[in-house]
Amino acid sequence: MGVITRHQQRAIDFVEQQAKLGSERANDCIDAILARANVTRESYDKATAILSSQAQIAVHFHPERISRFGKVVAEGLLQSGRFKNQFETGLSSGSTSAFPGGARDLWERHLFGGAYHADDVHPSVRPKYGALHLLDHPDGPAPRFGSCYFLLHPTVSARSTFTFGGSQEPDALLHTGSINTLAPIFARIFNELELGQGAFGISELNVASLLDDLICRFSTPANILQNAKKYSIEKLILGRALDSFVEVQIHGEIRLDKDVSQLVADPAFQDQHTGEVLGKISTRYGIPLSWHPGFMLKVEQVPYEFRGYPIAPLARRAAKNGLLDAADIGALANSLELEPDAWKDWASYDDTLIQFRRLWHFMVMEGAPRGMF
Repeated sequence: MGVITRHQQRAIDFVEQQAKLGSERANDCIDAILARANVTRESYDKATAILSSQAQIAVHFHPERISRFGKVVAEGLLQSGRFKNQFETGLSSGSTSAFPGGARDLWERHLFGGAYHADDVHPSVRPKYGALHLLDHPDGPAPRFGSCYFLLHPTVSARSTFTFGGSQEPDALLHTGSINTLAPIFARIFNELELGQGAFGISELNVASLLDDLICRFSTPANILQNAKKYSIEKLILGRALDSFVEVQIHGEIRLDKDVSQLVADPAFQDQHTGEVLGKISTRYGIPLSWHPGFMLKVEQVPYEFRGYPIAPLARRAAKNGLLDAADIGALANSLELEPDAWKDWASYDDTLIQFRRLWHFMVMEGAPRGMF
C-alpha cells in the first residue's frame, strides 16, 4: 500500500466499518440473486477474489482542458508527475462543487464519516476519483469523465473505496465498500442486472455473464489494448458506459512514476500539441501510451438538446468541416475560460459548462470510432 495519512486511513476504515455492518444483508441479497440466476456461490467467490488482487482502476481526464489557474491539464500532469484532486485543480467532469461547503464537500463528509473535515486537512489530502476497469472497454469504464485515462497498478486498490454508481446519491454509503468488503457493491450490481437491462454499457449483461467475463478476463494475460495490432480499429468495440460504473475514491497520492501502468488516449489528440505532451508524459514517467478507437460525430447527428440542456448550438460552434471530436469540444470549452467576452450572449457560465458536459456525454453515447469516417 502507498503511504497514506491518518485522515485517509480513517476514511477507508470508516467505509469498511459501514460495509461490514451491512455485509449480512448484502450477502443474503447476493445469495438469493445467485440462486435465481442458477449461478454458484463458488463462481462469485472466485470472481471477487481475482478482482480483489488483479483489478485496475482507471482515472479519466480531458487532457486539453484548462484549469481555473490557467494550466492545461496534460501540461500540469507532465510537470507535477501527480494526478491531483478536484479541490486542488478546480476542474471536474461531474459536479463543479469541490470547495468548502459545496456539494462535493458535503458528499465526502457523509461518505467518509468526516475523516477529511478536520482542521488540519490540506486540500491535497482529499481523494481522487476514478472507476473500476471491470470489462476492459477500450474507452475506459467511465468515459463520461474524460476522453483519456490512466490505468493504475492493482496495488492502488488496497487504498481505495468503491461505490456502484455515484457517491453523490443519498444512499451511496449503503453500496460502498473497500477492496476487502465488496459485497455491498456487488449486491447493488446484481440488483441492477436482475432488472434485465444490463450494466456497464452492455444491455445483454447478466449475473452469470458478468462473473464469467471477470473470471475469463483476469485469467487471460493478453489485453486487447496491448495487442491492438491484431485488430482493425473498427473491431475495437467502444464500451460507451455512460451511466453505469463502479466509482472509485483513491486515498493517497497518484504518482505517475509509481502508480500508473498505462495511458490510454483519444486519437483526436494524436497529431496535436496535446498528443505531443501525452507522449512526453509517457516517456518521462515510463508509461506505455495506447490510443483507443476515439469518438467522432457528424454535426447533423446532434439533437437540439440532450438530457434537458441544448447542445446543438455548441456542436455547430465547435465542429470543423461538419465533424466533431474530443479535441474540437475541448478547444471550444477552453475559449469559455480564455475569451469570456465571446460568450456574453450565451447562457450563464455554470449552465454553459453543463452544456459542454452534455455534448460530451452525447458523443460517448452516439459517436463512432474515427476509423469509420
